Amino acid sequence: MIERKDEGALTILTLNRPDKANSLTRAMMVDLVAQLKDAGGRGGAVILTGAGKVFSAGADLDEARAGLATDGIWEELSGTIAALSCLTIAALNGTLAGGAFGMVLACDLRLAVPGATFFYPVMKLGFLPQPSDPVRMTALIGPGRARMILMGGARIEAPEALSWGLVDRLAAPEALLDEARALAADACAAPEGHAARIKALIPRV
Repeated sequence: MIERKDEGALTILTLNRPDKANSLTRAMMVDLVAQLKDAGGRGGAVILTGAGKVFSAGADLDEARAGLATDGIWEELSGTIAALSCLTIAALNGTLAGGAFGMVLACDLRLAVPGATFFYPVMKLGFLPQPSDPVRMTALIGPGRARMILMGGARIEAPEALSWGLVDRLAAPEALLDEARALAADACAAPEGHAARIKALIPRV
């Protein structure tokens, strides 16, 4: 399920399925797209995070076997985030895996706890990554490192992810959301449309 908390102009959306490592069902992603569109229309900022010790293990395994792994909802979700005019922050409370990369790569900023691990096992599983994921990943970390993750099956620990630019800052678990809120504060306090105008000046894929 997706848990939503509005704090003024800030919206926090939490993947709340910790018993399943926050693996994503199609229904969760449809709900997330709707919540993001609504929150983005309010201006300010959106924070994406997860409940428990894993951000997301990617697709729900049962639904992946039934076709979710190649469903267009993944591109719809990441495209929705990329198109938002507000500031978007991924607050990674733990490991990020598989298709869940898409929504995180589409965010403006990425924070992570020091114990987070990053991997995208499409080579091992025999799936193609979603089309925009390699493009956004390469823009952040370069083609060689993108190949290490997508083709070499590399598991990247948080300190290395920080040095590569895959994440922008590390934060202790107990401080993760407070740091994300602090980064969102100026955008939430700015005049209407100001964050969108600044965001438009910064090139991105």
